Amino acid sequence: MRNVISLLLCLSITGLPNLAAALSSDRNQPMNIEADRANIDDKRGISVYQGNVKITQGSLLLTADELTVTTRNGDIINAVATGQPATYRQQPDNKPQAIDAEALRIEYLADQQKVILLQKAKVQQGGDTFRSDRIHYDIAQDKVNAGDGSSGDRVRITIQPKETQ
Repeated sequence: MRNVISLLLCLSITGLPNLAAALSSDRNQPMNIEADRANIDDKRGISVYQGNVKITQGSLLLTADELTVTTRNGDIINAVATGQPATYRQQPDNKPQAIDAEALRIEYLADQQKVILLQKAKVQQGGDTFRSDRIHYDIAQDKVNAGDGSSGDRVRITIQPKETQ
């Protein structure tokens, strides 16, 4: 499981700065949001983007059918991306391969520093993969918890052999 933590360390929604493994220059890049529709309620702190949602910021790319972002005083409280699947890609510093993640639902809980991938969740870097119906990453504790304990949900991890020199 040498790469599982590093794979999940980069998972975030919209390149949030407290995940240092992402390409460090990403957070200094402009964020571009595209969607078929946007409903932004600054008073309530809720923004909903629907239809072919695409967010880019540096090396980060997030796609979803719908993205809901809740903010308070300009800070992100949580973000939920849904899709068939919702996808995430970002290039980490000092790594040759990008992190790719997908799930039918990706939740970022900023105040709890947690990322949760639900339903058909998959995280991949190079040939290493981590699959389950539920992948939960606690950023502050640097812990991964996968699987929901149901009989049909199996955690599947593939780790490629180290290259010999």
